[in-house]
Amino acid sequence: MLCQIVLFDGFDPLDVIAPYEVLHAGSMAAPGALRVELVSAEGPRDVPSGAAPISLRATARLDPRSADLVLVPGAVGPLGDLSDPDAPVNADSIPALLGRTLETGLPALLKDALDRPGLTVATVCGGSLVLAMAGLIEGRHVTTHHLGTDLLDATGAVAIDARVVDDGDLVTGAGVTSGLDLALYLLEREIGPRIAHAVEQLFAHERRGTVWHATGPVPAAF
Repeated sequence: MLCQIVLFDGFDPLDVIAPYEVLHAGSMAAPGALRVELVSAEGPRDVPSGAAPISLRATARLDPRSADLVLVPGAVGPLGDLSDPDAPVNADSIPALLGRTLETGLPALLKDALDRPGLTVATVCGGSLVLAMAGLIEGRHVTTHHLGTDLLDATGAVAIDARVVDDGDLVTGAGVTSGLDLALYLLEREIGPRIAHAVEQLFAHERRGTVWHATGPVPAAF
């Protein structure tokens, strides 16, 4: 199983490193079952994060034909107004950084990823906003950082207030540290619960929150 974690200019380092370390540990706990690499839409390059001067090296191009799991992080910078997609934005703000991904080859590659049967797309924090702003997840159940839920709703996605949301081939995590919980859940779902438990013990991190699925009875009002 190949997992490609996407880097773009302005990405949030924790959104990348937290799931990378969890998934990499999973690959060591289950040799041969998982391979993790950092990629970009443009191919191998040094990619600057939004937390200067931190950069990470993409070693390959995002390839939806080969990947089994594609993970998209959010951005880091001044918050700006996440509730209004048409509001003026600071060039270094999170909305601006996310918006600039729309001018790259990333949206087309992510569309290919979502269209390919058997491939799972996952996001951390504002990563779901990248998909939403590109018009790729209208009607899908997703989560993001709590400050971005209005923007999700404005794009036609269905924002869910949950730590992790599993919508089949689209699995999304909420705020920044949810990358740990998202990656552990993906290990459990794709590789197995014993592998996920072993990594959870290694990291001394107990997962938070119930994973939300669009299944089962609808709760009555309390």
